[in-house]
Amino acid sequence: MSCNQGVKDQEQQQLDPRTVKPNFTAQQLVDRAIEYHGGDKFERAEMTFKFRDYEYRSLQEGGQFTLDRISYNKAIGKITDRVTNAGYTQVLNDEFEMNIVDSMKVKFTNSVNSVHYFARLPYGLNDAAVQKKLLGTDSIKGKTYHEIEVRFKQEGGGVDFQDVFVYWFDTETGAMDYLAYSYETDGGGIRFRAATNPREISGIRVQDYINFKPKGLDVALEDLDYLYEQGSLIEVSKIELENVTVQLTDEAN
Repeated sequence: MSCNQGVKDQEQQQLDPRTVKPNFTAQQLVDRAIEYHGGDKFERAEMTFKFRDYEYRSLQEGGQFTLDRISYNKAIGKITDRVTNAGYTQVLNDEFEMNIVDSMKVKFTNSVNSVHYFARLPYGLNDAAVQKKLLGTDSIKGKTYHEIEVRFKQEGGGVDFQDVFVYWFDTETGAMDYLAYSYETDGGGIRFRAATNPREISGIRVQDYINFKPKGLDVALEDLDYLYEQGSLIEVSKIELENVTVQLTDEAN
C-alpha cells in the first residue's frame, strides 16, 4: 500500500507544471500526480466516508494499513469487514471476530479493497505489483493529458491482477481527471470514469466520478476518451463519496 520510495528517489525530478516534456517517464508522471493529490499525506491519513449503504474507514501509517467497511444489522448490530496487512477479518460490534469461510474471505477482501482503492487514487499506483507504461498524450475537452497504462504482476497483484487500467493526468497540474479499466470478474467488462466534484480535505484531493461503459467490448481502453467526447458512452452510475473526513495521524490529538 505504501509508495515505492526507492524507485521514487531514483527517478523523481522537479516537474514544473508548465514545462513537462514528453520524455518524462510514466513513473515520474505518476509520482507527480500522487504529489498533486496529497503526496506523503496519504501515508499518515485516517479517512472516513459513506458510499451507498456502507461506511468506510482507512488508516494508513507508513506501510501498515487498515481498511474497514462498516454496516449495521438490526438483529445483530455493527458488522466491520476489515482488511489489514495480516489479511481479512469480520468483527461484530467491535468485539467478536466472526468465523468466515475462506471463499467468502476472498470475496469480501476484494470488495472492501476495491472501494478504498478507487477512493484514494492515484495513491496506490506505486505498489510493487504495478507496471506502468506511458502511452503518449491526448486531449479531452480542450485539455491535454498524459495517458498512462497500468497492468499488474500476478505476484502481489491480487485476485484481479489481469485487470488493465488507463489513467489520464492533466499535463499542467498532474490531476487525475479520467480513468478507464477492463476487468475479468462477473463475465468481464469495460468502464470509463470522469472525475467530478474535486475537493481538498486536510491536503488530500477527494473526487467523485461518473461511471460509463461503451456499447460493446471491442474497443481499446485508450480510445474511450474519444467516445466520451463524442457522447457515445452509456452512463452506468455515479460514484459519490459522502461525509468525507481526513485526519492526518501526526495532527491527531
